[in-house]
Amino acid sequence: MTLAILCSGQGGQHRDMFALTGDAPEATDLFAHAATLLGGRDPRDFVRSESDEALHRNRSGQILCTLQALAAAAGLRDIVPHGAIIAGYSVGEVAAWGVGDLFEPVLTLDLAVRRAEAMDAATCAGDGLIFVRGLSHDDMTRLCERHGAAIAIVNPGDAFVIGGGREALNGIAGEARAMRATRIVDLPVRVASHTGRLAEASVVFREVLRSAPVAFPSAAGARILSGIDGGSVVSAETGHDKLAAQISQTVQWGNCLQSCLEAGATAFLEFGPGHALSRMVASIEPGLPVRALDDFRSLQGVRNWLARHLSD
Repeated sequence: MTLAILCSGQGGQHRDMFALTGDAPEATDLFAHAATLLGGRDPRDFVRSESDEALHRNRSGQILCTLQALAAAAGLRDIVPHGAIIAGYSVGEVAAWGVGDLFEPVLTLDLAVRRAEAMDAATCAGDGLIFVRGLSHDDMTRLCERHGAAIAIVNPGDAFVIGGGREALNGIAGEARAMRATRIVDLPVRVASHTGRLAEASVVFREVLRSAPVAFPSAAGARILSGIDGGSVVSAETGHDKLAAQISQTVQWGNCLQSCLEAGATAFLEFGPGHALSRMVASIEPGLPVRALDDFRSLQGVRNWLARHLSD
């Protein structure tokens, strides 16, 4: 079996997101470091007691989502096979570098913070994202051009994340509704991620990455995918270029999933939080074993599932 690991982006944070990973002894140091980044708040307490707005705030959201992926990787290190394929959705791409052992885990958390801070500094009030399903790529491109917005993420099945200012997003939502889009959702993210509005953030984060120690190639034999084209990371330098560019360029997530399949992935595990990425895989390859961490009641359950499919 070739395992594809999917590291989730923001949007799926929830009160029980650390139910499986929060007690993993292998992740103790990660939770302790994340607490220093959250103003001394233990992340497990933070998600249970803070408001939904706080959970989805850009900086805290990026910390929480990155922590979840790293904690899952630490807790499952003994069972994840050598040579896994790893793809990350939005900030999940930073996490993917940590999960694949290109970045040290603590450094990965620090980089997620620097990324979020660069994005916040470049963000204008009212910026955000909406999700639209059911219109063609050409239709969405025309709507974005007409309203001054941009396609932020291309998902499988005519599903798009659109980024821009509030007036533009409202205009696109209204027209998309009139064009009979099947679903339109205002996402709880208040930055226009993966659009040209964050070009300066890409520049700032690329400078941050210049001083970030990287272990390439991965000692775990992992194949890390780049979000902007779905291609494999072939060097630290070009990988850093794409990781920074991703902040202000469209994420081709459909291409990433296709690359996983073309590389021979025979099972997919989403580290979460949430189930969004695993559901996308199930929609395009319904015959493959696909699960999300949130589907299980314990890490041992995840290990049992992996062991069963590793032996297939």
